[in-house]
Amino acid sequence: MVTTKVELSARDRLLAAANELFYEEGVHTVGIDRVIERAGVAKASLYSTFGSKEELVRAYLEARAAARRERIERRIAKIEGARGKILGVFDLMGELVAEPGFRGCAFVNASAEGPKGPSTVRQTCSDSRGWLRRLFTELSREAGAKNPELVGRRLAVVYDGAVVGAPLDPDRRLVAAEARAMAEEIVDAHSRPTRKLDRGSTKRRG
Repeated sequence: MVTTKVELSARDRLLAAANELFYEEGVHTVGIDRVIERAGVAKASLYSTFGSKEELVRAYLEARAAARRERIERRIAKIEGARGKILGVFDLMGELVAEPGFRGCAFVNASAEGPKGPSTVRQTCSDSRGWLRRLFTELSREAGAKNPELVGRRLAVVYDGAVVGAPLDPDRRLVAAEARAMAEEIVDAHSRPTRKLDRGSTKRRG
């Protein structure tokens, strides 16, 4: 029986190489020649496909953003209830930060390395963060939050803090666990109705 090996396109090979090198070493540190060498393609292929290094970086970040969306959506689809889905996002984050190859948030890293001011790379990073904030906001609304926009922003800040701080901490799992606990407190504080004791309605026994 003859098996046919499906070869990746030049674009796929360039993105795979960029994903490895940019995430491991940084988008500023890694030059185009190293990406080309890792991908095993001609320099002309890179420029005909992406046009510039900035566009390659943008495509790399968009691919990571799409993968994160798919990963999160797949996880929360298995969870019932908006509150459980929110905590499920943090559970998933806890698994990711514990992986040996975790080097922080790719979007934060790329944004920090990039030039100041507007750029396609910075916009891509902002769009990815915006998607997660909107997800938290919508789930908070479903969970009964009185101010879902506020809860969504706070959850996004806690999430960002954990993925940025985890690589610097000797116990990454603890950082993720603390972030989950904080998220739970935020959701419950804004979603749980305040109940006052109505003495007149208290039923007497006996």
